Parts: sequence; C-alpha cells; structure tokens
Amino acid sequence: MSSTVEVSEPSPGVKVVTLCRPDAANALNTAMGEELLALWTSLSNDASVRAAVLTGAGRFFCAGADLKERDGMSDQQWSDQHVMFEAMIRAQLACPFPIIAAVNGAAMGGGCEMALACDFAWASQTARLGLPEVGLGIIPGLGGTQYIVRAAGERRASELLMSGLPIDAAQALDFGLVNRVTPPDELMPQVLERARVIAAKAPLSVKALKKVVRGGAALPLGKAMALELAEYNRLFKTKDRREGVAAFNQKRTAVFKGE
Repeated sequence: MSSTVEVSEPSPGVKVVTLCRPDAANALNTAMGEELLALWTSLSNDASVRAAVLTGAGRFFCAGADLKERDGMSDQQWSDQHVMFEAMIRAQLACPFPIIAAVNGAAMGGGCEMALACDFAWASQTARLGLPEVGLGIIPGLGGTQYIVRAAGERRASELLMSGLPIDAAQALDFGLVNRVTPPDELMPQVLERARVIAAKAPLSVKALKKVVRGGAALPLGKAMALELAEYNRLFKTKDRREGVAAFNQKRTAVFKGE
C-alpha cells in the first residue's frame, strides 16, 4: 500500500510532513488518518525533532474527509473512523514541539481543522479555508468550532460555521486564522526559514512556551501566570540557560542541547 503521508528533514531538527494524495485533493481517508496518528505519536517521542511543518502536495492542502470513502458507510463504520480521526488530532495536539501549517491551497473541513490545530499557520495567496460541515448535516468534529472561536471570536466564528462558506487567504489573515500570507512560490521557503529559526532556539524553552501558551489560554490569569512561573523556575536551572547567557556574553551563536 502506498503511503499517503511523506516525511522529510530539510534541515536538522525540522520535519516536513506532506499530505500526499494530490489526485484526491489530499482528502483525509482512513489510511491517511492512521498514518498521521502513528507519525505524530512517533515524532512526539523523538527528542531530535525541534519543529515540524505540515503541508499538502500539489495544489491543495487538504479537502477534508474523503466523502467518496464515506459514501455508504454504516453509522458504526462512520463512528469507528471518526474515533480514529479524533485520536489522530489528539496526537497532533500532544506533540511537544511547535507545528507550523503551510497552507498551500484549499483547506476544508478536517483539513482546515488540522491546519488550525497547528501552533500557527502561514498561507499561500491561493489558499482558501472553510468548515462546510453544516451543509453535510454535521458540524466540525476535530476541534474546528473551538479553534475558530479562539482565533476569530464568537461572532466571526458563528458566521463562518453557520454559512459553511470558505474564506480566502486575506480574510483568513484578517480573522487571525493565519499569521502571514505569501506568494505561492515563497510559502515553503519562508515557512522553512521560520522553522529553522525556531529550531535553533533552546528546545526546552520552545516546548515550555507551547505548554504555557496552550495551557494558559484556558486558565484564569492568575493560574496562567503561575503556570508560566513554574516553567520559568524550571528552565533557569538548565544547562541550556547557562549556554545561552554564556553565548550572549561571548558574542557567539548558542548551541542548545535540550539539557
């Protein structure tokens, strides 16, 4: 069976995960879900990974769940598949390193949810994002409603979710769903450069920042600040902190080892 996901490492510590069903608009089928579940689980346990980029092969990012595969599924088969998709997105969210979405084209439904589950996203000018589930008799089920509310606010989220209509890259930028929009041919070079910058920072600090940003967003301010302080107090005792300060004073590039 051919792989639906390709993995490369263009620079040390940076993994590129490419959804690779271009003839099917990189739609999420059972095989892709299972591969992504296994991949994110494996990468989570790989201390050498400092950042990852998620993108799609060809003209699409991901068209969402493969409706051709779903056509004729029994309720039980649908449920079983979705339980696996839920495990897949939880494995992505659980990765301790940052994941950047490089949205190279249309990201719809579950594909949009995978992009929004990344720590941040950059998009090509040709990208479109949408959650059209309301037109299929369902709603987003991989966190999409919550990602949209957190990024864009309740009123914008309500319009996007209830209309099911896609938005272009410029509007996605305005809504806070993506951080930057680039010309199509510059998307991957620019995202990879940003990933390299992150990968060169102290990895324990980057992981702590992910934990604090994600965890703190759901806490009252006082508890969020306590979470921040707990990570700060842990980090200033590390070898990487000593290396960072020494490198600054010696006017050299720090070499962080995650220790």
